[in-house]
Amino acid sequence: MKEDKISIRERIAKRAEKEIKNGYYVNLGIGIPTLVANFITENKQFVLQSENGLLGIGPYPNLNEVDPDLINAGKETVTAIPGGAYFNSADSFAMIRGGHIDLAILGGMEVSKEGDLANWMIPRKMVKGMGGAMDLVHGAKRVVVIMDHVNKEGQPKILNQCSLPLTGKQVVSRIITDRAVIDVVSEGLRLVEVAIGYSIEDIQNSTEPNLLVDEKVIVDAY
Repeated sequence: MKEDKISIRERIAKRAEKEIKNGYYVNLGIGIPTLVANFITENKQFVLQSENGLLGIGPYPNLNEVDPDLINAGKETVTAIPGGAYFNSADSFAMIRGGHIDLAILGGMEVSKEGDLANWMIPRKMVKGMGGAMDLVHGAKRVVVIMDHVNKEGQPKILNQCSLPLTGKQVVSRIITDRAVIDVVSEGLRLVEVAIGYSIEDIQNSTEPNLLVDEKVIVDAY
């Protein structure tokens, strides 16, 4: 299935928005997760938190709404919802480490069959520092990772064991990619949804660990 990069990222973000429930406090990581703010369902009541000190993130601004002093953790300009609050990073991380974030939606470079996450460094290529990801994977009540299913070379990013430095061990609850939704369970990885244009066989062929197929797996889910 051929799609441009923008539409793939949007499809992942739209599916990830369904993970957010009424009353949640949610942190969106850098990269694809920031797009989730653009697909918020109007009838949901929840609050987005940014680790640099903003509670109440709105969608990306239009050109006439841009405020260069209002940014998210990825240094992108954002908007704030009515009642939004600003505070220092110490208070922000107190929220995270204190277990007050219901859901963290993070990007990923690799995820293992046991829910290990690598999302902060590619040795000799990308070294920006772990940032708040280490705190989020241990402080948030639930961690959902959203990413492309395979890398630029077409190799799986869902592996038996991560090859990149870990952000956290056994911290991921659900993986959402452009191809599938996979849950991390005690028995391994359970395939629960298959994206439009792919089959169960396609997902297994592009995933290193053997998948458990849920008896109610949804094909053409998103």
